[in-house]
Amino acid sequence: MPNLSENIMKRKRMYIAGLAGLGLIILVSIYNSRNGEGRQSEIRKCFFCDFAHHVQGPPPVLEVETDEYVIFKDKYPASTFHYLAIPKEHFDSFKSLNKSHLGLVQRMDAGMKEFLKSKNINPDKAIIGFHMPPFISVHHLHMHGIYPPSEMSFGNKINFFSSFWFKTSKDAISDLKDREL
Repeated sequence: MPNLSENIMKRKRMYIAGLAGLGLIILVSIYNSRNGEGRQSEIRKCFFCDFAHHVQGPPPVLEVETDEYVIFKDKYPASTFHYLAIPKEHFDSFKSLNKSHLGLVQRMDAGMKEFLKSKNINPDKAIIGFHMPPFISVHHLHMHGIYPPSEMSFGNKINFFSSFWFKTSKDAISDLKDREL
């Protein structure tokens, strides 16, 4: 028979899982209630585009800048090291990409891994990937690079768990290879 503390811990885990599920439902309903017109106007006001093109300040410190993408520290880090790689060209999300974008995603992945190495982080131990719609907070394609996973909260571990809402960069690259042009 389980003791009292085991029952309390089990209830806490169920409560947290329930809250995570409720959060996902809310995100889906918000995403599905938006129409295409609102999405287009959002592109014109995209603050990630502003960051990438130095349009509006103060932007985050750009740790890496290439002709195609920039890397900067996430405003709401899930762990000690949490960076975002965003393309300079606006893409709403990973779902809007096709096979022709494979090279871009591969270069962003390689750039994120090289950047993490420059911080003395083994990229094989980091979480690198993309959230899938409707589980995205910003409608501009962005790749997360997070380390160490052991310092992430329970909620963030769920949020960045390889699943139907978060695709690792390896899985994303594999997916793009199978897409149409």
